[in-house]
Amino acid sequence: MKWKQYTIHTTTEAEDFVSNMLAELGIAGVQVEDNIPLSAEDKEKLYIDILPELPPDEGIAKVSFFVEDGEEDSELLAKVRNGLEDLRMFVDVGSAKIEQAETEDKDWINNGKKYFKSFTIEGILIKPTWEQMPRQGAYRTVIEIDPGTSFGTGKHETTQLCIRQLCKHLRPEDRVLDVGCGSGILSLVSLKLGASSVTGTDIDPLCIEATRENMQTNHLPMGNGRFYHGNLMDDSGLKQQVGGGYDIVVANILADIIIPLTPVVPHHLKEGGLYITSGIIDFKEEAVTSALEDAGFGILEVCHQGEWVGITARK
Repeated sequence: MKWKQYTIHTTTEAEDFVSNMLAELGIAGVQVEDNIPLSAEDKEKLYIDILPELPPDEGIAKVSFFVEDGEEDSELLAKVRNGLEDLRMFVDVGSAKIEQAETEDKDWINNGKKYFKSFTIEGILIKPTWEQMPRQGAYRTVIEIDPGTSFGTGKHETTQLCIRQLCKHLRPEDRVLDVGCGSGILSLVSLKLGASSVTGTDIDPLCIEATRENMQTNHLPMGNGRFYHGNLMDDSGLKQQVGGGYDIVVANILADIIIPLTPVVPHHLKEGGLYITSGIIDFKEEAVTSALEDAGFGILEVCHQGEWVGITARK
């Protein structure tokens, strides 16, 4: 499939803010390019001997998003430009120039493979399917993942915030609902940690396909996972299919989706059940906390990683 690629020329300071703004406009995935040197921690996660030499970091970044070729995009571009001007009021977005090019699925799938390397979190080894197992290491469990065109390798701060909370709170035989499942990484983690079953939903049908494929790759019984395409907030049929009585609902999405989603979650969550949320940019923490409290949740824990926030609450 061919896509139009739009690249925003911005700053490293603004790249997370720009990515978040695009996501709030319904743009499911972005590509970020910069020359920020890897930290010592990041280098330890990469199982490669020689890292590529980067040009000097001059604070410049490119944030790209993709629109299906042939789709009308003038209205979307106008919203993106307005969003960039709104961001300019509190962060340096640079020139914010937008360039257009063409690309194909296979281009960004293959390009993404260069940056997804094996890493460990909470004793769990998460590795791409195309890499060999590391020669050394004792792991709590191993998860193989091929995100394809969907979101979710486990490396993003928001996903790691959720994984840590699942490791902390999930008990054997818990039932888990994964809203916005992406590649299925949090569903896979839940089953590997002992959940009896997972149910996942996503508005992107490619994510449902990727999740099912990753279930098979990890030799997990397909009967332990149900995955549905749709929007849990406004699809009554999907709400019935998903059902209720879950011990944990996990939503690694975005603040502006978590806020309207939150009043829907108690219908699916058992009394005393946990709602694990992430994908929250730091300046929206208060708004999400207020939405949780308004829906009758008690805040258990608020965690930060970089500019991102994870909030765990109890019904």
